[in-house]
Amino acid sequence: MRLDKWLKLSRLIKRRTVAQMACDQGRVFVNDRPAKPAHEMKEHDKVHLELGSRALTVEVLIVPAGAVAAQSASTLYQVLEEIRRAPEVLEWKDLEDE
Repeated sequence: MRLDKWLKLSRLIKRRTVAQMACDQGRVFVNDRPAKPAHEMKEHDKVHLELGSRALTVEVLIVPAGAVAAQSASTLYQVLEEIRRAPEVLEWKDLEDE
């Protein structure tokens, strides 16, 4: 199964097109390597996502053959690490001071 489809089925990313964009922007790593959307997923792969203020590392437990019920989506992976950072605060420079 493709990485972008697995991310959608696991509900880690809501839409497949968003998963494709995240891969293309270098925000998704599989086994510590930047991954393309078409990367073939295998059990025991480690997936690392950098999305906004959240960084998530999971281990793939199941690669399903087809659709997965929403209630069982979390059984496809095991969370290894989750980091939530404070959103970046932009400091605006006051142009009147110049």
